Amino acid sequence: MIKPLSPDRLRYTYDPQQLDFNDEEDFRPSEGIIGQHRAVSALDFGLNIEEIGFNIYVAGPRGIGKMTAVKSFLEDLARRKPAPSDWCYVNNFSDPYQPTAIGLPQGMGKNFQNGMQRFTEHVRKETPKLFESEEYGSRRDELLNDLNAEREAIFKTINRKANEQGFLLQASSMGIMLLPAKEGKPMQESEWNTLSPEAQNEKIKIRERLQEELKEAVKQTQNLERKVQEALQEMDRQIVLFMISGLLNELREIYREHDGILQYLDALQEDLLSNIEIIKADAQTDPNLLMRRDAFFKKFTVNLIIDNSRQEGAPVVMELNPTYNNLFGRVEKESYMGGVYTDFTMIRGGSLHRANGGFIVLPVEDVLRNFMSWDGLKRALRSGSITIEELSESMGFTVAKSLRPQPIPLNIKVILVGRPVFYYLMHSHDEEFPELFRVKADFDTSMPRNKNNIRDFLMFLRMICRKENLKPLDRGAAARMLEHAARFADDQEKISTHFGAMADVIREAHFWASKAPAAGISRVHIQKALDEKFYRSSLVLERIQELILRDVFLIATDGAAIGQVNGLAVMRMGEFEFGRPSRITVSVAPGTEGVIDIERQVDLGGRIHSKGVLILSGYLLKRFAQKQKLSLAARIAFEQSYEGVDGDSASSTEYYALISALSGVPVKQGIAVTGSVDQNGTVQAIGGVNQKIEGFYDICCLRGLTGQQGVIIPKANVHNLMLREDIVESARNGQFHIWAVNTVEEGLEILTGRKAGVKGPQKAYTRRSLYYLTEKKLKEFSRRLRTESSKSKATKQNATRRRQRTTPQKPLPKR
Repeated sequence: MIKPLSPDRLRYTYDPQQLDFNDEEDFRPSEGIIGQHRAVSALDFGLNIEEIGFNIYVAGPRGIGKMTAVKSFLEDLARRKPAPSDWCYVNNFSDPYQPTAIGLPQGMGKNFQNGMQRFTEHVRKETPKLFESEEYGSRRDELLNDLNAEREAIFKTINRKANEQGFLLQASSMGIMLLPAKEGKPMQESEWNTLSPEAQNEKIKIRERLQEELKEAVKQTQNLERKVQEALQEMDRQIVLFMISGLLNELREIYREHDGILQYLDALQEDLLSNIEIIKADAQTDPNLLMRRDAFFKKFTVNLIIDNSRQEGAPVVMELNPTYNNLFGRVEKESYMGGVYTDFTMIRGGSLHRANGGFIVLPVEDVLRNFMSWDGLKRALRSGSITIEELSESMGFTVAKSLRPQPIPLNIKVILVGRPVFYYLMHSHDEEFPELFRVKADFDTSMPRNKNNIRDFLMFLRMICRKENLKPLDRGAAARMLEHAARFADDQEKISTHFGAMADVIREAHFWASKAPAAGISRVHIQKALDEKFYRSSLVLERIQELILRDVFLIATDGAAIGQVNGLAVMRMGEFEFGRPSRITVSVAPGTEGVIDIERQVDLGGRIHSKGVLILSGYLLKRFAQKQKLSLAARIAFEQSYEGVDGDSASSTEYYALISALSGVPVKQGIAVTGSVDQNGTVQAIGGVNQKIEGFYDICCLRGLTGQQGVIIPKANVHNLMLREDIVESARNGQFHIWAVNTVEEGLEILTGRKAGVKGPQKAYTRRSLYYLTEKKLKEFSRRLRTESSKSKATKQNATRRRQRTTPQKPLPKR
């Protein structure tokens, strides 16, 4: 007879006195990411290789602390790397719709911005003073006086000639006119008419000659005015150039190694000298001119979109809301006089700009969820540049005219963080993904239980308490946390790496320790936190237990029954998991249908469950259909199951119920079963073994432990056992048992108290064994089917003969 597992194998416990967990002040936390050597190796490779395309996908389940761990790893690495460049946008004087991007070494961007701001303020402040000075006024008046004198001399000469020839010069709205004169006065029309035609013709010829001389005089004055105007403009240029050359030359000297800035300063100087009239005119009497002046000087602003002056090492950016604009930046707009206005000073950088030269961490689900973010990210990585553009424009829609800032070169490592399923989906369905993300860093959910990992885990607990100012843990609490971590990992030889969940337990234990109050967190407070968390989530579990106790859900925990076995399942409601017993029954009869899964027939059985039933049928054929056809119609059902059933963990349970129904040997109802079976009869490992055992144990406790109750599990699941302490204590007292089996034959022996049976030299099973009785029943089914088949055949033949005797024969035709 298979013996139950010893209580020591049901749970791994830690001796608090053996833990290296003290309160010395020289405590030093473990460096790097705890328990993730494979992931650390992948991160170290992916972050240090310089070639294009070696971005990283960090894969792991939710709540394992991937984001926090990666950020910590990156910050340590980034401190050893140089700080990236500053980036700014300046006005493009040749094409204002395409602002120019300028990159500068760390800290120089802010200096350049401040230098240009000082330059602009200097020009705005000093220019009016220059043009209002007495020296400038005297020089201007001198040029204008010379112009007036020369112009007056020219017109005086032409006026004298006109007077000598009988004409006067007169200014009008039409220009300067030549009028015939008499005695120094303009000739009247009547006087003109008294002249003879010869005299009139002579006057006309004289006026034409004078008119030519007048045109030449006007031309001379215009040339003089143009020269004076050019002289004034040149004087203005020289004055302004003298005023700005000092600051510009200073800037040129500072940024002499930056061609982009030198070209910008040259263009700025030319633009400034070409628009002197805007900055010298009196803006106090003209509001429009004041707005023009403000807009003009705004062109000299430096829009510093990335300032790394205070950055130590390479930047690490975690963008938790990776919308398109948050990643790639935007060009903002503002309303102006009923319209929409923008300029290069409204360009705003995004997360990629801030992380340029360093690292950016993105949650992959959010990147895929936000429209165009994934496509934009791939485009930026392929092109090696960041382009700020309107989202609607990138989609081909017609939009109001906007800016197209010059792209900024991109040098970055992108770390996508998400579940493994997204990695495999993107790898299969996106051809560019494998080329851009060539490194995968897998985060494991557990780590081996060895000395180093135990120390690191304990140091993590200490770190949480110190960082969040929680009460300190004593050795008993630390031992209980290690046990909880093993339970969380479902493995006695492992420790869970779900550090977020572990930290939550510490925080809740701190609450209960503070409420006590207690000086520190002890094992009692850890257990209290776990119990209270279970209690908050267990309402549905209590309702199911109540229905079982009231015999609404029929689950037997004592006695024996034929063709009925208690199976075990796990229900998941959010993060809460609990075990629920299920009554599995089998009915058998002669037939040829074989094993029929009722759940599958009504579309309540999943594919894996159906597969388990077919495998069960395969083993049944191997055992009992080698010499004869299996004459069986068996129906398997999960009684009182009203939702879908999936998984193959009940296939061994179904086999036990089937053998019981065929052999007629009752099964002990105080024993529940879990485990899948293969076509060789081997019982295979299943998941949720602890929850399944605890679910059945709780029902047995509520009804009263008899000492004959327990659970049969696969032997492969023994290392997964981290049962509650009360179950271990009941096993130690002989009130509850856990059996581990390798084959279904071992399970049958425990459930029925009989040997399954083996074939002897005569190829027959040992008498009175389960398989002997089963084979006997199957042979009886086969005989009954043959007998019924013969009777049915004879009945058909008799019916045929009767029809032939009663049917009248047709007469022969006459010849």
